[in-house]
Amino acid sequence: MSDRPTVLFVCVHNAGRSQMAAGYLRELSGGRVEVLSAGSEPADRLNPAAVAVMAEEGIDIAGNTPQILTTDAVRESDVVITMGCGDTCPIFPGKRYEDWDLTDPAGLPVEQVRPVRDDIKRRVEALIAELLPAG
Repeated sequence: MSDRPTVLFVCVHNAGRSQMAAGYLRELSGGRVEVLSAGSEPADRLNPAAVAVMAEEGIDIAGNTPQILTTDAVRESDVVITMGCGDTCPIFPGKRYEDWDLTDPAGLPVEQVRPVRDDIKRRVEALIAELLPAG
């Protein structure tokens, strides 16, 4: 077991919201958090608009591939953040669960995905402040 906290981001397709959140957490935590992301029904590729808006932030998620949600991924995580996956996430006692109510960027143009990205960034920054207190 690592001394780094592990965070799992879950959405339905693992192609937009969870990938953006994982990209931000990897980047902004400087490697101090283990980051996982998955989907209950993964898409075959990432949402191009999500890739584009993250590139605007200097974060490259283009090489990522949507992953299927596994019980092991939940078991390994300290924090599980869901984004519209409903009841498909397995629940384990002792885990911290949060549900982030975010607009699904699927099929939206870049102009409408930017506010979703910015909301995710604010939430990830707050999560980092909780997981990695200063000092």
